[in-house]
Amino acid sequence: MGRTDAYGAAQVTRRTLVVGALAATLAACSDDPAPAPAPAGPATTTAPSPTPSPTPTVPVDTRPRWPLTGELLKDRKDARHAAVAVKVPDNRQEHPQRGINDADVVFVQLEGYLDADGYSSTRLVPVFHSTMPETVEPVRSIRPVDVPLLSPMDAIIGNTGAAKWTIKYVEKHDEHLEAMLSYLATRGTGSYGTDQSRVYTYQGQTYYDRATTCHPKVLAKQTKRFRDGPPQLYFPIASSKGEVSTVKGKKGRTLGVPYKGNGYLMGYTYDKKTGRYLRSMPWGPHVLADGQRVWTDNVLVIKAHQHFEHHEPFHDIIDAKGTFLYFHGGRHVTGTWRKAGIAKPFTFTLTNGQPLKMAAGRTFVELPDTKAKLRVG
Repeated sequence: MGRTDAYGAAQVTRRTLVVGALAATLAACSDDPAPAPAPAGPATTTAPSPTPSPTPTVPVDTRPRWPLTGELLKDRKDARHAAVAVKVPDNRQEHPQRGINDADVVFVQLEGYLDADGYSSTRLVPVFHSTMPETVEPVRSIRPVDVPLLSPMDAIIGNTGAAKWTIKYVEKHDEHLEAMLSYLATRGTGSYGTDQSRVYTYQGQTYYDRATTCHPKVLAKQTKRFRDGPPQLYFPIASSKGEVSTVKGKKGRTLGVPYKGNGYLMGYTYDKKTGRYLRSMPWGPHVLADGQRVWTDNVLVIKAHQHFEHHEPFHDIIDAKGTFLYFHGGRHVTGTWRKAGIAKPFTFTLTNGQPLKMAAGRTFVELPDTKAKLRVG
């Protein structure tokens, strides 16, 4: 029986019962014998509507985490301070460096100066938040790409200045980035210093470009901005090890990321014993002044178009998209990255359409050109 038919039958039954009850009442008030009631039709009932199955809910991980590493955080108050980035040169004559292994995130970008082989190599931007080292060195000037890279985390950036065009660009977009706390602007505060052992003389002139140091803890106190620290997780962090995208990824134990064409390689080798990637420079292992080998938990390669304007190197990552590779645990996955406005974070989608899930820990972000031929093994 259809639902309409059942409803009609039920209505007939209800009318029959009302008429019968009325007749019984009248008979009780009269001496006439009550007429025999008309036979009722077969009893009908409306089938109950099926109870809808509850929609399964996906558990949301609300545990507090350090916003740049994704590591679990015991007390949210511990993260309520500014993230401090420092511009660190990466050419061979500017090594060894200090402080890199304390960074939550390290960006690797174009240097921008000309040398005998064309545009020189790379410049690093280590960002410190969960750990603040006493000293980072050497320190150099900022680049335009620092603005969209650091703005999503409301960072301060330690530096020795910038070209006029870059300063204007930074000032125009300074809502989410404090870049004016340079070496000269903070004299007398203890935010910077000089490593006298690295001062050198060339053709009768004294140079300090390899000797300037930065003290992130002190620098962070020079502004009243960004006291609450990074406003969000910078990367999409998995809730558990089993959710990390590389669990089902392809082999990725070695990686070579080229700059200056395709011959100047930044290298990473997976160390199974520690579960980390060890970093190399084109001339050999990347080793710090204290003898530590530079290492990372994650390597994220964001390929973006490179070009030069105003005598500055640019990576086109604003309102843009491209391909990425993510390495963790000796395996890797690929997909598409997107970034909207300057202060918007990156989003990452795997080739299968699923969102990228990264492991908690330190991350090196390489920014090679779209034409770079990566070497994965």
